[in-house]
Amino acid sequence: MDTTNSTVFIPGATSGIGLALAQRLQAAGSTVVIGGRRQDRLDALAAEHGFDTVAVDVADAASVREAASAVLGRHPDLDTLVTMSGIMRNEDLRDPGHIDDAVATIETNLLGTIRLIDAFLPHLLARPTATVVTVSSGLAFVPLTATPTYSATKAAVHSYTQALRQQLVGSDVAVVELAPPAVETDLMGGQDFGGMPLDVFADEVMTLLASGADEVLVENVQPLRWAERDGTHRQILEAMAGRGH
Repeated sequence: MDTTNSTVFIPGATSGIGLALAQRLQAAGSTVVIGGRRQDRLDALAAEHGFDTVAVDVADAASVREAASAVLGRHPDLDTLVTMSGIMRNEDLRDPGHIDDAVATIETNLLGTIRLIDAFLPHLLARPTATVVTVSSGLAFVPLTATPTYSATKAAVHSYTQALRQQLVGSDVAVVELAPPAVETDLMGGQDFGGMPLDVFADEVMTLLASGADEVLVENVQPLRWAERDGTHRQILEAMAGRGH
C-alpha cells in the first residue's frame, strides 16, 4: 500500500485505532475519508483535522450503500478501503440473554466487513491499483474467553480475507489483513487489558503497511498469531482466561 499518495476510506475511524491510522495516513500525504455513526463526532473531527466524513452504520445494509455512493461520488479516485468498524462485548454463554450482544457483534464485525467489501470492490477492481485492508485481531487465533463472539467474528474475518485474496489473484487489488493485539483504546469502555500504547501500535502499523505485507502483524501480536504453530495455544488461552478477561 502506498501510504503517501492514496485516497482512503476508513469507516470506524472516529476514535481508537481507526482515528490514529487516519491521522497518520493524512500526515503521510494520503487523502482520508472517515466514517462513523455519530454525526457530532464526525463534525468535530472534520473541523479539527480537515477530514472528509461520511455517516455510516455498517450493521445497516442501506447505510453502507448510501455511504459508498457518497464517498465514491466525492472521491472517484478512491483506491483504499479499511474495514475498521467493530464492537467488542463481554458475554456469559451460560446466560441465554447474551444472544443480543452476539447478534450485534456478528452484524457489525463480520457482516459489516462483507457489506463494505461488496459496496466498494467493483469500484476498486476498476482502479489501476487498489487495496482492501480488513481488520481481524490477535483473538482470531486465540480467543478471549470473555468475548467469544468477538473472537469468533475476527476468526471469520481472517478466513474471509484469505478467500478474498485468493479470488482476487491476478487483479490489481491487494488484500491486506491487519490483526491488532490488545491496544489501549476505548473499544471495551476503557477497560485495561494491558494493551500496547496506541501511538506505538499505529506507528508500527504504518511501517508494515508500507512494506507490502499481506498480514500486518506488530510484534505484540506474534505470540497469538503463531500459537498453534508454536504449540502454545492452550497455554495462552488459559492465561488470558485466568486474568479474568
